[in-house]
Amino acid sequence: MPTNVYFSTGTTSEQRLYEDLIIEQLKIYGQDVYYLPRKIVNKDNIFGEDPASQFDDSYIIEMYVDNTDGYMGEQEIIKKFGLELRDDIVFTLSKLRWETLIKNNSDLVADRPQEGDLVYFPTTNAFFEIQFVEHEQPFYQQSNLPTYKLSCTRFEYSSERLDTGIATIDSVETSLSTDTMQFQFSLENETGSFVLESSVGAIDYLINEDFTMASQSTNDQGQIFETQAGTNTSSTADDILDFSERNPFGEVDEY
Repeated sequence: MPTNVYFSTGTTSEQRLYEDLIIEQLKIYGQDVYYLPRKIVNKDNIFGEDPASQFDDSYIIEMYVDNTDGYMGEQEIIKKFGLELRDDIVFTLSKLRWETLIKNNSDLVADRPQEGDLVYFPTTNAFFEIQFVEHEQPFYQQSNLPTYKLSCTRFEYSSERLDTGIATIDSVETSLSTDTMQFQFSLENETGSFVLESSVGAIDYLINEDFTMASQSTNDQGQIFETQAGTNTSSTADDILDFSERNPFGEVDEY
């Protein structure tokens, strides 16, 4: 054989020692984060996404933050739709710890972290969505692959369900969700909802009156526009458009 037969670098004992050293370093220099697996509810096979996905579980695990000088990526940029935050970050975690703390304690089908899952970083109070999972770094040291590297970007919340049991995480849904179905009245047995008798076609639910877009989104200006246009009152005297005319947008009728 070309290599020395008396020095083997792929023995089981050396692999376990190498893995234990990595786990020890992660426990010393790592950060406690929450791993949130995404639950697919109604996947759109055309676009390959699930706008109704939810996160029902959370698992605390130690991860090492590779970014020592702050976030990577374009960070804060101004585009035609306003300010965008594109903060990227890379987490390193042990394969063995992921299998022990997450895979073996859940009903996950996947045998590795999945793109689309979330990582909640309590230190910065931010959510990050996994974009890519690198499983070959370091590259076959001791002839094994003991770690995952999660390339993540800041998560943009869009009314996903958060029912993890962690108050800090679940409060995001309460303060930012724009899904009116999350504000409907429930029956006493919590197995159904109040439905209006006048429902024709699509079902109309009875919604709590404290649901307003202004309270869910600080950028919402719908009420400001309605006030300035005069459409939020029963009187038409202060309306910008006088709908008492026959055709306010067209030519004057000649008949």
